[in-house]
Amino acid sequence: MNENKLNVIATYLLLSGIAILMLFPLLWLIGTAFKSPTEDIFSFPPQLLPSQPTLENFQTVWDTYPFGQYITNSAIVALLSVSLNLLFCSLAAYPLARLNFRGRELIFALIVATIIIPFQIVMIPLYIMAVNLGLRNSYLGIILPNIATAFGIFLLRQAFKGVPKELEEAARIDGCSELGIWWHVMIPAIRPALVTLAIFVFIASWSDFLWPLIVLDRPEYYTLPLGVANLAGTFSLDWRLVAAGSVISITPVLLLFMFLQKYIIDTDISSGVKG
Repeated sequence: MNENKLNVIATYLLLSGIAILMLFPLLWLIGTAFKSPTEDIFSFPPQLLPSQPTLENFQTVWDTYPFGQYITNSAIVALLSVSLNLLFCSLAAYPLARLNFRGRELIFALIVATIIIPFQIVMIPLYIMAVNLGLRNSYLGIILPNIATAFGIFLLRQAFKGVPKELEEAARIDGCSELGIWWHVMIPAIRPALVTLAIFVFIASWSDFLWPLIVLDRPEYYTLPLGVANLAGTFSLDWRLVAAGSVISITPVLLLFMFLQKYIIDTDISSGVKG
């Protein structure tokens, strides 16, 4: 066996070990959710597969807490956050990428610089704003920090800059306005970047715990992270039930990623330009 094959085998073994190490907490969580009360969940070495699989944990969680309402609330918040983020970030990124005006680079630099500001610093001003606007205990209050992000503007600006100039010029010749070029030419051309941003925003809003905890005090508006936290307190850290609730909360995210991963690919945006 030559040296190249040994290097390939060693590389695959290393990557496989890293993958197993990264997936172990998720596999333990899923296995624990299906374990019966008679099984030891903290045995050593860990037993990932339950010897007596049961759905009793999921049934107990579902009957004890209104997880259907939590899922509905999280879905509404996540979908609104994704929609508004794609709209506002694309509208902000397009002129920063395609239009020439004084101060463009400075504005973009200031927007990107806000990425380094921790959320905890702006948390109190955001809360005061939400209270003054009457947005506490509302869906709009939850999505307030997520209607636009500096990362989204940066990502879409880079995608817009990669669209061939010829497509834009052809649209101008056909009489398209700037808004028409943005909607009919640019948005279809950067679909992979939009899908990528949508996944990032969906996961962030779906799993957000701190801001909903601050802005909500009525259980009917609780999202899944708050529901799982209450679940842990109710059952005195019965990890089987907490794991079942956690599996319920992460399942939509996994399904969304599996459905949309085929769209996270580079598209040949130059195919509309003749050589």
